[in-house]
Amino acid sequence: MHYSVSHHKLNQLLAAQGLKSGDAAGIDQLFGGTDGYYWFGTLRDMCPPGKTIIWDDLYQMVNAIQAHENATAEEDEMKPMKPTAAHIAAISKALANPL
Repeated sequence: MHYSVSHHKLNQLLAAQGLKSGDAAGIDQLFGGTDGYYWFGTLRDMCPPGKTIIWDDLYQMVNAIQAHENATAEEDEMKPMKPTAAHIAAISKALANPL
């Protein structure tokens, strides 16, 4: 299965759930529970506006998200976070491309 992310796709996901970009509690739920809002922000941050990132499989997507997290955490001199299984399941459901 292929996965993709763009600002447009993320905005559509929120709109489909009746959420606004500042609705932390709703976005937490949509993206796997506690810290879901953080991973939503990570996805927005890693994708340049007007561009789409596409991955061939779940492993590429998760590795790209973690690599971005590692790089930004290093810049901020913080320990990188790791998405939980619930975050990965929610993100993969949200970003999967239908065949």
